[in-house]
Amino acid sequence: MATDIASRVRPSLAGFEPYDPAFSPCEVNLSANENTYPLPQDVRDGIVQALTTTPLNRYPDPLANELRTELAAWHGVGRECVMVGNGGDELLFNLLFCFGGPDRALVVAPPCFEEYKNFAKMCETEVVEVWRSEQDYSLDADALVDAARGASLVMLTSPNNPTGDLVEPTLVRRLLNETDALVLLDEAYVEFAPAGASLVPWVKDNPRLMILRTLSKAFALAGLRCGYLIADPQVIDVLAAIRQIYSEDVLAQAVALRAVRSRTAFEPVVRAIVEEREELAKTLAALPGATLWPSSANFLLVRIPGAAQVRARLRDEHSVLVRDFSYAPGLSDCLRITVGTHDENERLISALKAILEVE
Repeated sequence: MATDIASRVRPSLAGFEPYDPAFSPCEVNLSANENTYPLPQDVRDGIVQALTTTPLNRYPDPLANELRTELAAWHGVGRECVMVGNGGDELLFNLLFCFGGPDRALVVAPPCFEEYKNFAKMCETEVVEVWRSEQDYSLDADALVDAARGASLVMLTSPNNPTGDLVEPTLVRRLLNETDALVLLDEAYVEFAPAGASLVPWVKDNPRLMILRTLSKAFALAGLRCGYLIADPQVIDVLAAIRQIYSEDVLAQAVALRAVRSRTAFEPVVRAIVEEREELAKTLAALPGATLWPSSANFLLVRIPGAAQVRARLRDEHSVLVRDFSYAPGLSDCLRITVGTHDENERLISALKAILEVE
């Protein structure tokens, strides 16, 4: 007799599907906001040495304390203010697992990172959406503050994915002063923003402010899955108590530690990506019918007529992959394009001009 497994799934988890970023085999992948530059050679050599000398027969440090100490020193906080996770996603889920739940609400500002909403639903947390302007994707500060007054959590991305804009510090200040919500600022892309964009220095005096960072983007370690949270020690203690044990394995800890200690080696790469972003933005904005929004991240959001078809032709005819957001609410005819190396960007532009028949 057949068993209906689906009927036994918790109601809050019914209907979820496996994550699928719609990757396709291609020669140039500009779809996932990865850092497509190679690791600096000195960093690569150090990582190889760390990998080959790390014993695998012992369990990892459950809290990755050596890495926490290095991250804390970098950001000028105590180790008790840092939590390492298996990518930022683990930390996001754990925050909602801890501070969400029935009769609690999360405020988000779409279009934004869709996993906030997905994790909230998994944790049976109400999601309150305060939509951005359809014209320029700016945030409605008054509406956000009003929504946050009755919420447990607010999650904002700065720079935002997929729009690329920064959250104004004045809005963060209002959320902290005028509401009682925990405020998470997701700074996954902040290394590509102007100096001073990070609000990490605010954490010390604001126990309800939490900053999420990652090694996936500027550090070119997307495959490593290592993120970290900077927050008040009370928040860190709660997360430490409920996290899955040994979620950050010994190899990930060893590689992350070596990369963070070598962080200055990544600065030329970040500068190159920012320079390429500005050049790519000028070229994209000049395409017929294109609308482009300013970005402080390592990607650009561009609206092109027939975006879904353009994306398909880029993939099928030119082996260039970008992310199609034209299906998403508020993002009609929008493509999100990762800023790649100079050669990758040139190939993208050449392909777009061929598809759009630009001389």
